[in-house]
Amino acid sequence: MATTRVFRSGHSQAVRIPADLQYDRTDIDYEIIREGDELRVYPARHRLDNLADKFAAFSEDFMSDGRGDEPDQSRDAL
Repeated sequence: MATTRVFRSGHSQAVRIPADLQYDRTDIDYEIIREGDELRVYPARHRLDNLADKFAAFSEDFMSDGRGDEPDQSRDAL
């Protein structure tokens, strides 16, 4: 188990993450959840709130030629 210290960063409290526990990426957001005395930090999950808007942004001919990467597989009927 690693130990660390809490410190002030502007108007927020911050925690140093020891090198052996650090995340590989610093270009994404992380979420923090507090459960009792525990703080859990994990990469932010992408929400699907605007999924319909994203699909609506596709052009009408999007994938009109199919995927083009592999032929369809033959499968047994259900």
